[in-house]
Amino acid sequence: MRIFVTGATGWVGSAVVKDLIAAGHEVTGLARSPASAGKLAAAGAQVVHGSIEEIEVLRAAARAADAVIHTAFNHDWSRFAENCAADKHAIEALGAELHGSERPLIVTSGVALLAPGRLATEADAAPPVTESFPRASEAVVEELRRRGVRATTVRLAPTVHGVGDHGFVPRLAGIARDKGVSAYIGDGQNRWPAVHRLDAARVFRLALERTAEGPFHAVAEQGVALKDIAEAIARRFNLPLVSKAAAEAGEHFGWFAPFVGLDAPTSSDRTCAILDWKPEQPGLLKDLAQPDYFAA
Repeated sequence: MRIFVTGATGWVGSAVVKDLIAAGHEVTGLARSPASAGKLAAAGAQVVHGSIEEIEVLRAAARAADAVIHTAFNHDWSRFAENCAADKHAIEALGAELHGSERPLIVTSGVALLAPGRLATEADAAPPVTESFPRASEAVVEELRRRGVRATTVRLAPTVHGVGDHGFVPRLAGIARDKGVSAYIGDGQNRWPAVHRLDAARVFRLALERTAEGPFHAVAEQGVALKDIAEAIARRFNLPLVSKAAAEAGEHFGWFAPFVGLDAPTSSDRTCAILDWKPEQPGLLKDLAQPDYFAA
């Protein structure tokens, strides 16, 4: 298939592009800068210059494609509401171009807020769109589906790991190095689900190649205890491992405290069964033990 990918040079999107090309698909990727365009060309993809804010660029690229994968999202938390609005408009535009065809659209979402404190499954609905959480990715997908667009969602674990990671775990490690201790909250038994980026990329491809209805969960490990993650960081940087009371979390972790305290165990049983997906890459703690994991 000819597949258009947004976020094609991002942490997840770049792995999706490589996986698609390795499977024999033709990929066109969205690139905001000459540097991104160079990376895409080197990976063997064609390049569309532009950003997700450029609606006509998105529509033209979708028009020329057999399928679309939307992985782009601006993670500047200081502009979260604006970034959610841009994401919503991009998905609407892509869906409008695919309307009336059987060409699939796969949109990226997450599992973190599905069912805090209990095991989440693919049957759980996305959290409602509110002023405090304005991300509407899944709500737009549902509206597109009602209009007959073949749209679905791949929900990512909050920890998508691999060498070069710049997400949750490196942020936690950065706080540890700044504070001189590797910390967790309370007993540290709250859990982060995890997936290796290469395993996650395969979920997107399998979701395209099969006709099953999502959402799908790119989750290889249902939940890794925060204490175990903090311990791996302490060992790597030779730091003390300490517990912080919930009342101390805000001062120690800053705005990242709610994420550190997140308990979001998540199942991918349905995804594994329907897509015949079997994670093959190392688990999170084994990955963190690699000498070059925190090299960047």
